[in-house]
Amino acid sequence: MPKIFILIFMLTLLQANDLTMKKEHFSPLNNILSSTTFEMRYFTHNNFLGRPVKGYSAPICYLSNEAAFSLKKVEETLNKVHLQLIIFDCYRPQRAVNDFVLWAKELNNTKMKATYYPYVQKKDLFKEGYIAARSGHSRGSTIDLSIEGLDMGTPFDFFDPSSHTLSPVITSQQQKNRLYLKKVMEDNGFKNYVQEWWHYTLVDEPFKKHYFNFEIK
Repeated sequence: MPKIFILIFMLTLLQANDLTMKKEHFSPLNNILSSTTFEMRYFTHNNFLGRPVKGYSAPICYLSNEAAFSLKKVEETLNKVHLQLIIFDCYRPQRAVNDFVLWAKELNNTKMKATYYPYVQKKDLFKEGYIAARSGHSRGSTIDLSIEGLDMGTPFDFFDPSSHTLSPVITSQQQKNRLYLKKVMEDNGFKNYVQEWWHYTLVDEPFKKHYFNFEIK
């Protein structure tokens, strides 16, 4: 059998396996979280690419069942003090990550620079770690989120050191807000990525090595 047909056959098997895993091991949070706002940025033009990202055919937040259960407890904790979550991104298909990589190589396309990376040259996005060929989001237990109405000092996906969770350049109230989000998430089994205040991963994530690629729809 020619190599190209073997490759297509293997990719077809992987895609079928991902869809089976999606059905059995992933939950759509839109149907589970009752008070959360879903602002799925990569389905829209309001993101650092300035257009919808490949793999996002619907504004649905998928997470592994384990992560979804833990995030439900986060929502309940915040609701007790009359606060609610706002979610920007959840599971991210590998095809979307590939789209990020290709976009980063289009050095003349900088239409969203002023909003998302005003102090970073696009050619340096790989070197400085803002874009990578793999993302924990594709493993299904990582989420980007905030607490609605609280000032966190920078917007979501702002490529700058001021977005580091413990950045010293933000105000004391903004730091307090970030640390409150961090505490609530950690109390419910998530850990923060120190370079992005909005980025959390379930500590006991079920898929530590599998990067999924099923489309969000």
